[in-house]
Amino acid sequence: MSTAIRHMHYKPDKQELSVWFGPDFRRYKYFGVPQHLYEAFSEAGSQGQFFNRFIKGRFDCAPVVQPANPNKGWQSIRSASPTSSTIPKQ
Repeated sequence: MSTAIRHMHYKPDKQELSVWFGPDFRRYKYFGVPQHLYEAFSEAGSQGQFFNRFIKGRFDCAPVVQPANPNKGWQSIRSASPTSSTIPKQ
């Protein structure tokens, strides 16, 4: 794996290539990338050189912005153990 390219993922049904770069794992999506090109990219001896030669500037791309707080909106689940207020009185 390249020192600049940290990870890659491909969705063949959409011909969509995601590439994570650098120590901060910036992610970009590249659209319309044929599967054979992804396969060659993943097997390349130098993925950085392959990327610069065959992908960079040749396909539409967009940065994927990560939310500032990825867990925002999630709520913690209260304990399911009964308390004196939830136990029916007999």
